[in-house]
Amino acid sequence: MSDKLKIADEWFEKGRHDVEGARLLFERGHFTDTIAMLIQQALEKYLKGYLILHGWKLQKIHDLIPLLAEASKHNPALQKFEEDLRRISEYYFHARYPGRMAIDYPREEIKKSLDTASALIDVLVKGR
Repeated sequence: MSDKLKIADEWFEKGRHDVEGARLLFERGHFTDTIAMLIQQALEKYLKGYLILHGWKLQKIHDLIPLLAEASKHNPALQKFEEDLRRISEYYFHARYPGRMAIDYPREEIKKSLDTASALIDVLVKGR
């Protein structure tokens, strides 16, 4: 196994933990702000793993849109996720930065974000 593949798989595994945790919390009716944060974290990790696999040097970035733009250079079909990832990226900023309180998101929005996460993860993992 190449070093890039090993590192990418480690990112995918950490992302899998986040998305599975988000799904479990959603099924149990947990706080949607916590679930939202886990969804964002999962997608950040999957995108970084995918990019590392394609030769990208790790950067300290949390905004999903630049990560998606970079990943789209390797698979233009990923662009279809941009609108949803804009919303999901905001989960991180609402939870992390002062003056942007995390909110209780509607469960329908969180369900849509979980569905987006599943679809994007499928494409990223198949593209390894």
